[in-house]
Amino acid sequence: MGKILIFDCNETLIDLESLNPVFERILGSKESMRVWFANMILYSCALTLSDSYVPFTDIGGSVLEMLAHARGKKISADDRAELAQRFSSMPVHPEVPGALKRLKDAGFRLFTLTDTPAATNGKQLEQAGILNLFERRFSVDDTVQRHKPAREAYDHVVKTLEVKPSEATMIACHIWDTMGAVAAGWDAAFIARKENEVLGVGPQPTYVGRDLNEIADQLIAKHA
Repeated sequence: MGKILIFDCNETLIDLESLNPVFERILGSKESMRVWFANMILYSCALTLSDSYVPFTDIGGSVLEMLAHARGKKISADDRAELAQRFSSMPVHPEVPGALKRLKDAGFRLFTLTDTPAATNGKQLEQAGILNLFERRFSVDDTVQRHKPAREAYDHVVKTLEVKPSEATMIACHIWDTMGAVAAGWDAAFIARKENEVLGVGPQPTYVGRDLNEIADQLIAKHA
């Protein structure tokens, strides 16, 4: 069986920076996008640890309202609709399509694992032009309803694919995601995109690169 590669989607494959104009208009600064996304991750983890499940997109809308309220601003239905529309149609990072095709041509099996609901994630990947490169997509929303990096999210994938954890490699630009994968017995590849870097504590990624091309080079050299 070919090496199993499981990709995170938001920011790993798709460019979150494309949302900056929305946050600059609504909250007054493009930097607030990073605060928003960090809080989405924070509260998805807090809800999971509290044994509560809320879809990732619903968390995003609530976090937007929370941040706006803290700044004395009001969020309209149109604001939320614009963010939802932009979130489902973000562009792919420039090197991603070519790197994915290289990996597929080298015999790797490509999958995704995301916190985003499957319907929204499908729109994201279709708009980005890379949907057909993946053999199957996994979302915590229609499976374990435990947000990454909860162990159940990773275990469900290998159980469903009927492979050993050691056969799977998580590819993500978030250290919390690679930590979860390594803790579940997977290999992990970390892409050090803007505002993301290796953390010097906890489970460490097996591979590190500045973009997906660098990760693909390492994976192909080792496995293909």
